[in-house]
Amino acid sequence: MGLGEIVGKLFGGGGGEKAPASEAGEPVEHEGYTIVPEPIREGGQYRTAGLIRRELDGEMRQVRFIRADNNADRQGAMDHSVRKGMQIIAEQGTRMFERENV
Repeated sequence: MGLGEIVGKLFGGGGGEKAPASEAGEPVEHEGYTIVPEPIREGGQYRTAGLIRRELDGEMRQVRFIRADNNADRQGAMDHSVRKGMQIIAEQGTRMFERENV
């Protein structure tokens, strides 16, 4: 069981599946970070999730996030995932890379 599955189960995600790379949204650049929306398909809905990346001290760092928010359509989940990524960046900045989970 991978970290994403464990985190999903901790937050009530159950057996959801992250969208395959081909279904991940287009990366969005925001304040020196890259946000990649990767909603998790659960039944007929999509859970807000994604990846935040940034180069720090010559090393590419990344962190995944999963939220409890669900959307009925994939595009809505993509948009919401980007907004949540922006919110995480605003609230935590580079501190998010100091721990394993956001």
